[in-house]
Amino acid sequence: MADQLDNQATIQPVAVEASSLRDQVATIRRALVVSPVRKWLLWTSVGIMAVIIATSIGQVLLNRWNQPFYDALARRDMAAFVHQLLVFAMIAGGLLVLNIGQTWLNQMIRLKLREALTLDLIDQWMRPARAFRLANAGAIGVNPDQRMQQDAAHLSDLSTDLGVGLLQSLILLVSFVGVLWELSSGFVFHINGWSLAIPGYMVWAAFLYAGTASWLSWLVGRPLIKLNSDRYTREAELRSSMVRVNENVDAIALYHGEADAKQRLELDLGTVLGAMRRIYTAQINLSWVTDTYGWITVVAPILVASPVYFSGDISFGGLMMAVGAFNQVHSSLRWFINNIGSIADWRATLMRVADFRIALDETDVLHDTERRITFDQNANGSLTFEKLQVASPEGCTKLSDQHVEIRAGDRVMITGEPGAGKTLFFRAIAGLWPWGSGKIGLPAGETLIFVPRVPYLPAGTLREVLNHANGHAPASDAEIVAVLAEIGLQRLSFSLDRVGRWDHELGDDEQRLLGVARLALRQPKWVIIDEAMDAFDGPSLRRVLAMLEKHLKGATIINIGRGQHNNQFFPRGLTIVKDTGAQPLKPARVRAGAIDPPPVAVRRKK
Repeated sequence: MADQLDNQATIQPVAVEASSLRDQVATIRRALVVSPVRKWLLWTSVGIMAVIIATSIGQVLLNRWNQPFYDALARRDMAAFVHQLLVFAMIAGGLLVLNIGQTWLNQMIRLKLREALTLDLIDQWMRPARAFRLANAGAIGVNPDQRMQQDAAHLSDLSTDLGVGLLQSLILLVSFVGVLWELSSGFVFHINGWSLAIPGYMVWAAFLYAGTASWLSWLVGRPLIKLNSDRYTREAELRSSMVRVNENVDAIALYHGEADAKQRLELDLGTVLGAMRRIYTAQINLSWVTDTYGWITVVAPILVASPVYFSGDISFGGLMMAVGAFNQVHSSLRWFINNIGSIADWRATLMRVADFRIALDETDVLHDTERRITFDQNANGSLTFEKLQVASPEGCTKLSDQHVEIRAGDRVMITGEPGAGKTLFFRAIAGLWPWGSGKIGLPAGETLIFVPRVPYLPAGTLREVLNHANGHAPASDAEIVAVLAEIGLQRLSFSLDRVGRWDHELGDDEQRLLGVARLALRQPKWVIIDEAMDAFDGPSLRRVLAMLEKHLKGATIINIGRGQHNNQFFPRGLTIVKDTGAQPLKPARVRAGAIDPPPVAVRRKK
């Protein structure tokens, strides 16, 4: 347990308050403005607007076609009937081409919008040290993969469908309001000898009818926003549990932990099913409203216009033309009713993506609410620690000596008891954990290479893994083969061009040996190692030290670990101690609208 505390400092959970809709929309807009595909998005948006306008014109022509067509039917005029069929074929053919063009543009906008959002999130997430700090920032940093992959894709699809649908509804509304107003201007109601004319009667009836339905739909469907957001969180937890089980199947089998793993997965599945059940209940309640209005709409325009028709003021063709215009206006006004479920889903997805983007954008903001370690550059090329204290919720980690200077070429062993905070000290030097006090002086103009307990092995060919990072020229095959033979991994010499998941194919010791081989090939001048050498046995350790002696001759090597491995290789020793009496790091209240790195509390203004 002490080793676990040493490996990762405990971070207290933080509460995240959701940002406002305005903040979320502004955040996504800023991301799209700087996107490399912004021009493509702009032109496709202009194109789909032009197509929708042309489609609206065609819809107006089609609505006007109703009167002569139905009047021809009423007169039993075959010649006029055939002529109107030819007119219909031309209008419908044009609308068919426009609809296909709109479908293609819709799909391209989805594709490019997802590309823009996902590339932006990946770029922000992969800024130096951001992923590490965000992972320790509480709930906002949990399951970032879902937010960048699934949520960004879902937001792109919903935004495209809702945006294009809303634009189309608005253009159709503008096009047909005038038509319906003109058609209903001659409507006169005769009541007990009185004549009553209401200008734009059917327009007002359509607005009143759709407005009532929209208000009731929003009232019933609004809880879906929170319910959908909760479901996505539960789905992410279930997927994370499944991935964790899959990555630890060997340990689970050895410890006979299948029953426990099954229980955990069943519990997570239960929370997902519970969230879905609540969503389905809310959707059924919403369906009572939307479906009721849907059935009423079948006869509503005829009921509205029937008094005028039965009084003989309009013909049957005029009635059908008025009914068609009413349906178009009402259909445009019904956009909100028809899409209330999708709007709630979009709002929940936008909240997840935008809040994650806000957290990424602001995770580097450092406030003065906590003490910070000062970083400086030493012109003499040395590494110094001046009264350094690394703060954590358990206390402070520090060196037993207050003033330490490590010169170029030194080999230093830094040890400490389990739970002293060795990994925390390692992260502080790397700049990942800036909380504490004192000063770290870095050698000016030098690049420090940090080696964690298990090295990072990117997916790709073995040659790419060994040539990873640091900006050096790639090593030759002969150099790679020779180094692999020295470290005892000569069997990998025949796999240089094979693509693999090396972090899965190789054991922990082999991964550490491969990390040493990479050091031998890159030959850095400054190396800081975090417990990576503690796991090596006698023969492997001697082989590693011999390789470092041969290939990193003259380099500064600092090894942080549990014990003194070799007094000759590491002639100098330092000790890390835990000062439990010092003031621990406490969560601090930061300014509204910002997210601070861990363990500072996270708050967003409403």
